[in-house]
Amino acid sequence: MKINYLFLFILITFFSCGENKVVDQSAIDQQKIGDYLAAKQLEALSTASGLHYIISEAGTGPKPGPDATVTVTYKGYLLDDRVFDQGEFYTGALPSLIKGWQEGIPLIAAGGKIKLIIPSALGYGNRAAGSIPPNSVLVFDVSLHYFSAK
Repeated sequence: MKINYLFLFILITFFSCGENKVVDQSAIDQQKIGDYLAAKQLEALSTASGLHYIISEAGTGPKPGPDATVTVTYKGYLLDDRVFDQGEFYTGALPSLIKGWQEGIPLIAAGGKIKLIIPSALGYGNRAAGSIPPNSVLVFDVSLHYFSAK
């Protein structure tokens, strides 16, 4: 039996060329955030980047700048309310923190409290981080104790 290798090559190529589906993770995250806010009956403001936030206390005085070092108490959890991290009087430089914190914490002054609902692109993206799965929307309750400018 003679095999037509050209025909076989074309046949294999045709059946192996499935459509590559492009996933719009941003749209998926925004849908998840919308569902979360509706289920919790929360109203949040949002930024152009997709960060959602709820300021429960604005704090007093100036707000930290983008290069500030902040001291916060926080609790981080997933949309199903599983806590993945928490800390009291954690101190860190904003530029070294996830983008959601870099953008959200400067919205309040010392003494302020904010809930940040962070799309995956502003968190850990498509990589896992400890018990946080890839492409996770993150929720943080943050209290800003004080900050120092750089």
